[in-house]
Amino acid sequence: MADRQILKVSGAEARDFLQGLISNDVKRADEGLAYAALLTPQGKYLADFFLWREGEDYFLDVANGLAAGLLQRLKMYKLRAKVEIAPVEMTVAALADAVEGAMPDPRWDGMGWRHYGATGGMDRADYDRRRVAGVVPETGIELIPNETYLVEAGFERLSGVDFRKGCYVGQEVTARMKHKTELRKGLVGVEVEGAAPVGTEIMAGEKPAGTLYTQAGGRGIAYLRFDRAGGEMMAGEAVVRRG
Repeated sequence: MADRQILKVSGAEARDFLQGLISNDVKRADEGLAYAALLTPQGKYLADFFLWREGEDYFLDVANGLAAGLLQRLKMYKLRAKVEIAPVEMTVAALADAVEGAMPDPRWDGMGWRHYGATGGMDRADYDRRRVAGVVPETGIELIPNETYLVEAGFERLSGVDFRKGCYVGQEVTARMKHKTELRKGLVGVEVEGAAPVGTEIMAGEKPAGTLYTQAGGRGIAYLRFDRAGGEMMAGEAVVRRG
């Protein structure tokens, strides 16, 4: 996958440094590939990434478009922590089947495996079909920096947030949305008849009901207002139904 960048976090305090910043428990990286995000202090998404551990070093697999910003933000939080953060050269492959050295994608069983150091793998159409089937959001499409909230994006279902780990940046807002409010909007799977450009507004009659994103095989991922998402809706010329 040419659209990914690997960042290496090393040093005596690397584990504690990451634990105080990211949405998931760093201990999950001891068992294989983990999924997590870095948030703003206001609880909004900045970047999502895969995380794994090799010895005392941690590696973050992040989209190219967010890598520079993530590196800058991590260095800002570094202060006097005994850690080093730098990009490293490493290829990434998303695979349909397990091979030696590959790790299962933790977001959903149907997403397959990821291998670091390999090339090739699934084509984009197959990868997107799997994402749509599992309602797995993608960096820069359904996941929008400084806008998306993890609870609305389904990060608990995707094993990307731990509500028991303690404090991290943006934790208070994330926990409040989980425990103290009724979720009124979020990413869901929908049936789609026809097609519409990614980002097309969904209308329920004359009222805006959300946005249609990735589509594949007659289904799509949509961000919906749940109080308006009933019956047939329209996204451009496409008919959308929740379910």
